[in-house]
Amino acid sequence: MRQTSVAVEWPTLLLLCATYGLWMLSTTFVADLSVPLAIVLLALSMAQFSSIQHEVLHGHPFRSRALNEALVFPALNLTVPYGRFRDLHLAHHHDPILTDPYDDPESNYQDPAVWARLSRPYRAVLRLNNTLLGRMLVGPALGTWHLVASDLAAVRRGDRNVAWSWGLHALGVVMVAIWLLTVASVPVWAWLLASYLGYSLLKIRTFLEHRAHEAARARTVIIEDRGPLALLFLNNNLHVVHHMHPTVPWYRLPATYRANREHYLRRNEGYLYRSYAEIFARYLLHAKDPVPHPLWPTEPAARAQLRAQASVPAE
Repeated sequence: MRQTSVAVEWPTLLLLCATYGLWMLSTTFVADLSVPLAIVLLALSMAQFSSIQHEVLHGHPFRSRALNEALVFPALNLTVPYGRFRDLHLAHHHDPILTDPYDDPESNYQDPAVWARLSRPYRAVLRLNNTLLGRMLVGPALGTWHLVASDLAAVRRGDRNVAWSWGLHALGVVMVAIWLLTVASVPVWAWLLASYLGYSLLKIRTFLEHRAHEAARARTVIIEDRGPLALLFLNNNLHVVHHMHPTVPWYRLPATYRANREHYLRRNEGYLYRSYAEIFARYLLHAKDPVPHPLWPTEPAARAQLRAQASVPAE
């Protein structure tokens, strides 16, 4: 479902220009005034840039994929190549596999059998990662570690698509490095810290987007927040609406939700939060759910059947 026929989605394009402008000002003029302020603004611009990349991989703001991807080629986000983000996220959009420890690239759940074999220190880190504070503190490092490790293994197996994505990402990093070394006045350490903080902000959005549930349609959240985080995340807090209509642009998601609110809440069986303030209050220091998938079958035959069902497209 695509609710627009315009050739250019101007809200997205203008927001991208503003994001680039904030990033450039933060590395130059703002950094000359205050490095701490520059770090904060850089983190915000990098998180916003990632949200715009999410729009791009879903076909915005132009009809041309090549033109869209050219818009976000510079690697403002240091650790996640756009091509890998695109491919893994589009795979994640196959709703029957949501939260699957193996097939969902964005799942934080572990197979209980794998969990039982993990060392105690690593289990402690993963438990910390299931609190909101922990997700923000260690989540970016864990995500980067797992992505790099799995992609290196894929490259060693001869996966050219993964290698190509990282090669393009390296060129994007070079573009950013040239700016930082020749134009910017922000210290490199401050830019690296801002990169980590920007990733931490994104972890707020992804923290409870999906839950373990028998019904795939009930695994995706609605957060009825309309504050600054909703803008930073481009309304993906209305996440079940996005999963049902992934090509609807970000600025139309609120109206789409309001027009049929009860339908979406019936579909996800009331998986609802009123605001991010509620989420911080409930989960800043408390885990939202266990690390081992609570519904994952322990018997190999049952697990094989579950994964076979997940491979069948939903009606």
